[in-house]
Amino acid sequence: MVFLAGACPLHADGTTAAVGDYAGQAAKAVENPRIALDEAGATLQDVISTRVLVASTRQEDLVTAWEVVRDAFGEHDVPSTLMGVTVLGYDDQLVEIEAVAAVLDT
Repeated sequence: MVFLAGACPLHADGTTAAVGDYAGQAAKAVENPRIALDEAGATLQDVISTRVLVASTRQEDLVTAWEVVRDAFGEHDVPSTLMGVTVLGYDDQLVEIEAVAAVLDT
């Protein structure tokens, strides 16, 4: 099992990517777990659940972020929870993704 808590839309230097852009932050928030999954010998296809947090009270902002995440998984339709929250931990952060992956030993 691989538990990815709080994948944030951060650059390697710790700055927030795509400030003010829900889609851009969702894309960066997906990119970072891909790196962690790769290091654990897994891919997005091994993810068995996600939780997508979006700092907004507007449903259209949640949908904008969700569409990017959903598209990143392609045909792999992962059970997910999408929720609006009031604030996230980093300056200018709008999106955060938690995920769980299951990898079979071969």
